[in-house]
Amino acid sequence: MTAPRAAGILGVPLDLGSGRRGTDMGPSAVRLANLAPRLEGLGFLTRDLGYLAVAAPETRQPGDERLRFGREIQRTCLRLRDRVKAALDAGMFPIILGGDHSVAMGSVAGSAHHLQERGGALGCLWIDAHADVNTPETSPSGNVHGMPLAVLLGLGDPMLLEIGRHTPVLSPRHTALLGLRSVDEGERKRLRDLGLLVFTMRELDERGVSACVREAIARVTTGTAGFHLSLDMDALDPEEAPGVATPVPGGLTYREAHLACELVADSRKLVSMDVVEVNPILDEHNRTAEIAVQLILSAMGKRIY
Repeated sequence: MTAPRAAGILGVPLDLGSGRRGTDMGPSAVRLANLAPRLEGLGFLTRDLGYLAVAAPETRQPGDERLRFGREIQRTCLRLRDRVKAALDAGMFPIILGGDHSVAMGSVAGSAHHLQERGGALGCLWIDAHADVNTPETSPSGNVHGMPLAVLLGLGDPMLLEIGRHTPVLSPRHTALLGLRSVDEGERKRLRDLGLLVFTMRELDERGVSACVREAIARVTTGTAGFHLSLDMDALDPEEAPGVATPVPGGLTYREAHLACELVADSRKLVSMDVVEVNPILDEHNRTAEIAVQLILSAMGKRIY
């Protein structure tokens, strides 16, 4: 008899990287939508890894307005990096519940370091309404949740680059973005200069979600030992998922998001994931957290029949 696969669930109640309070409650909201029992229904042995301790914004000074709460975010992500790596080393599949998207600096770095020790590279599929490749010089807000992908690609403030041990965690040739529809001016040039594979909502509309997701998965699995899925719930249209920190009209439908996650599962190359930016303050009856759980289940292999 095959032993159940193990999934470790870790909450990171961080909202220091966002300009709007509430995402610190996202991990609890997703847990309340019965994530663990539903994963067990898929045959997983779940282990609740608890919550990473995170400072509240009202107890800290933001510091540099170009990098708000940068030091506290860095400390959190360093601890998260080590927890994710330890989970993978112990044979668990890490599911990180954010918190704002700055947590991805830690979750992706932990997965990458686990694979690097085994001679492999990590790919990353970034599903998001936003590009998240700002640096302090280009960010219009100074909010770090708009910078994590840049940091993972080796760009940005040296303090944040310490999370990846001062080396790029990801290679552009192993990274794909899906669902973009809100990109800052400074990010446009950076996306082109980096040569990232980017699928905007226009391309998804014109070419179809299936074709674009398959191409994205090919990018993040070619030459890698597996890939990380970073799912920002604002990738969905706010009519579908209203409880997010930075809603942008015109996003993925419920079924399009599920198809993307189902194709991720079909690849059998997913090694870790984070789900971020759930904001229960803005939600309706925990609807967005419920959808987040359903998408996690699809990415972990749940099928319609």
